[in-house]
This record gives sequence, structure tokens and C-alpha cells, in this order.
Amino acid sequence: MLDDSIRWLHLVATSVWLGGLITLGALVGAVRGAGADRTVLTAMARRFGTLSWAALAVLVVTGILQLARSEISLRDDTDYAVTLFVKLALVGIAAGLALFHQMTARTSSPATRGIVQAAILLAGLGVVAAAVTL
Repeated sequence: MLDDSIRWLHLVATSVWLGGLITLGALVGAVRGAGADRTVLTAMARRFGTLSWAALAVLVVTGILQLARSEISLRDDTDYAVTLFVKLALVGIAAGLALFHQMTARTSSPATRGIVQAAILLAGLGVVAAAVTL
């Protein structure tokens, strides 16, 4: 029962994080196209930033708990270990890019912000692809 609850929280946090990236990406273009002031975009990004960092924290904690409770031996199952490493590397890349984006968004161009956001999304989709194979 506890394992199911941990997995459920992990999946919900994944949905919030990745779904939020996709939703925010779609909304920013629409809001910008509708002539919204930059303060509106900033408020949207800040609210999502708070939510996404919380979701990422839940993902890390529940991921560690799932790994600790797993009966799979990383030494014996090389494919699992490699896939898990790829997933964790992509999580690190996505988190690093998100932190970079958050720290530089005020001073970077819309094109640069878009490229970084796209890279975060691609890394997130890679995380989900790796997770599906686990």
C-alpha cells in the first residue's frame, strides 16, 4: 500500500511538472500575442516556478524512496542501472537548465528563453521516456 502511494505521488508530481511545462509554453505565446504586459508573464512564470520546484522536490524524494524500497539489484541488472542513470542525468540536466533559466530570464532575450524552455521540455520528455522503460 505504501509503495503504491509513493508511486502515485511520483506520477502526480511528474504530471504537474511536465504538464505544467507544456501548458506554460502554450500559454506564454497566447498571452504575449494577446498583448499582455511583461508583468503578467513574470507573474505566470513565478507561480509556475514555485509549483515546479515543489513538484521536483516531491519527485526526488519519492524517487529515492522507490529506489530504496526496490528489490532490484543495480549490480545484477545492468540494463536497469543504465536506464536509471540516464533518467537521473536527464533530471539533473532539466533541473540545471531550469535554475539557469530562472536566474537569467530577466536579462535574456525571448528567443534565448524559448530555446532554454524547449531544452527543459525535451529533457523532461526524455526523463519520462527513460522512466517508461524502467
